[in-house]
Amino acid sequence: MRRVLVLNGPNLGRLGSREPDVYGSTSYAGLVERCTALGKELGFEAEVRETNDEGEMIRWLHEAADGSIPVVINPGAFTHYSYAMRDAAAQRTAPLIEVHISNPYAREEFRHTSVIAAVASGTVAGFGIGSYELALRALAAEPTG
Repeated sequence: MRRVLVLNGPNLGRLGSREPDVYGSTSYAGLVERCTALGKELGFEAEVRETNDEGEMIRWLHEAADGSIPVVINPGAFTHYSYAMRDAAAQRTAPLIEVHISNPYAREEFRHTSVIAAVASGTVAGFGIGSYELALRALAAEPTG
């Protein structure tokens, strides 16, 4: 079974309690459950991780690049300013899909810029937790997925 890393940045571990009007009521545990279940259905071993630490996220991106592991990534606030994370994502050797639960373009102006998008295979945003499901399905549709 092919591995997929589902990487989550700062504050995503607080899903379900953090601004449910923006991020929905699904808990982080619920997100993990949905991603792992859909991953199995699609023939993936989806490994879901969350960190508030930029360095740890970069190490995970290096791990993915070194192992040619596809990535679904919600960088959280790192999306808008982490050039170090962008450079790590640019080293990808397998598809990398950026996801966002909300639609960044419908929110504050600072959220309209993603430093990750230019090095990602694609971006899925605005579909709630379903953004992760759409990204996993896109990976499954890849010839190498």
